[in-house]
Amino acid sequence: MEKFEKFTGIIAGIDRPNIDTDAIIPKQYLKSIKRSGFGVNLFDAWRYLDPGEPGQDHSRRRINPDFVLNKDPFKDAQILLARENFACGSSREHAVWALLDFGIKAVIAPSFADIFYNNSFKNGLLPIALGSELVDQLFSELESNEDCQLSIDLENQVVRNASGTEMAFEIEEFRKYCLLNGLDDIGLTMQHAETIKAFEQQYYEKLPWLK
Repeated sequence: MEKFEKFTGIIAGIDRPNIDTDAIIPKQYLKSIKRSGFGVNLFDAWRYLDPGEPGQDHSRRRINPDFVLNKDPFKDAQILLARENFACGSSREHAVWALLDFGIKAVIAPSFADIFYNNSFKNGLLPIALGSELVDQLFSELESNEDCQLSIDLENQVVRNASGTEMAFEIEEFRKYCLLNGLDDIGLTMQHAETIKAFEQQYYEKLPWLK
């Protein structure tokens, strides 16, 4: 997992509450567990005007010109802005994979579905919960400035807009530590690799028949 570093990126807004995981990545694309290749199908039913299936050449599909992620400069967005209860619905880690594969590093919303929220941290995506009034403000800024950019400083737990206004957000210290250091569950375990190796060696010396 890559370390989450301070960055400035384009923010794209989808002004809808209760965006569910099937909208983020439709069920027909859940057969693969490679964690990559899902970005082209992020918000598939909204991005394209014709239905999609796994394995097809998506570059030949009809693009929906009205969908925000198909427009300049938002097709290069690294931050997604949404309304409350983002990523509700069925449990699928693929929703996080699709956002990351598209290039989204952080999602800002008033609230998130619990499973998606937990999956985000395990994969290096930062979910930022801001109050509804601050989210309203960000949507208003997007309407008046289509080239809207935000800076995200995880270390200091602030979102900073183009005018320099800072919006603080909360995050559990352990999750912050993992993101800043690029540690998923396997990475955390591997920090103790030598201890684990020493334990296994002693264990099999005492019980060699278990090898």
